[in-house]
Amino acid sequence: MGRYLLKKAGAAVLTIIFVLVLNFFIIHIAPGDPARILSGLDNPSPEVIQTLREKYGLDKPLQVQLVTYFKRVIKGDLGHSIVYDRPVWTLIKERLGATLLLTFTSAIIAFVLGSLLGAYSATRQGSKVDAALSFVAYLLYSMPSFWLGLMLILVFASWLKILPTSGMVNLRAPSTGILHYLDVFWHLILPATTLSLVQIPAYYRITRSSVSGVLKEDFITMFRASGMDERKIFRKYAFKNAILPTVTVFGLHLAYVVTGAALVEIVFAWPGMGRLMLGAIYRRDYPLLMGIYLIMSLSVAVTMIVVDILYAVLDPRIRYT
Repeated sequence: MGRYLLKKAGAAVLTIIFVLVLNFFIIHIAPGDPARILSGLDNPSPEVIQTLREKYGLDKPLQVQLVTYFKRVIKGDLGHSIVYDRPVWTLIKERLGATLLLTFTSAIIAFVLGSLLGAYSATRQGSKVDAALSFVAYLLYSMPSFWLGLMLILVFASWLKILPTSGMVNLRAPSTGILHYLDVFWHLILPATTLSLVQIPAYYRITRSSVSGVLKEDFITMFRASGMDERKIFRKYAFKNAILPTVTVFGLHLAYVVTGAALVEIVFAWPGMGRLMLGAIYRRDYPLLMGIYLIMSLSVAVTMIVVDILYAVLDPRIRYT
């Protein structure tokens, strides 16, 4: 296992470097000049643009800028935001907690509910319950997250007036202590529900299909023929073997927790990484974008290694060398 983890870590480092290099050139080749945007003028003079480009090192060749960037990253410096004029890591750190709270909460809820509903439906294939759950799953799967979020705001915030429409806390009546955490939880309900509902169908469909396949295996038939209790067969053998594909999907969702909720964050004005990334793209904030992509690459690499370890824990037949 140790040798395998070292190999995976080495591959992850190479992947992160490749992604950073690729993103660096894509970002800089894309149309738009951050110096012109930063000037704030409709027709800025060439002198102003040149001064801004020299200030942020944008006048140097791309390969020189790339080498300079990697030298800073190795030292732990993600650079300085062009738009915000603040350290990139400071901006990311301020938004990362809000995004992780939203995405982790919704991912766990979706994983648990989707897996349980999928397993329940698989044991009752052809029934009315199975048909109803499948219909709802397909319906939710077809809904865009931003549209579903707007509908939830319309119903629970505008019509019923029981939940807040946006933000993470009530800025008009700031609270502290336990009241602050309750306020955050109250604002979290709608965005987390939106993200959970659009993710549940994926877990439901995969779990249902996987459990159905395992229940048709020969070893399950043998256990049934021996008189073993059906619930024990399902709990100890069928579900444990069928959950592995669902764990993979869960790992993929977790890999993108950093920026995977951008649209929902915009709809609910949630102060997270998604909104920060879209703002950086719109304003051509190269250092901030590169910092966000670095964090995203790290999250993907680490999550994939964790998923491999979970595979070995859940299935004793898997051994890594």
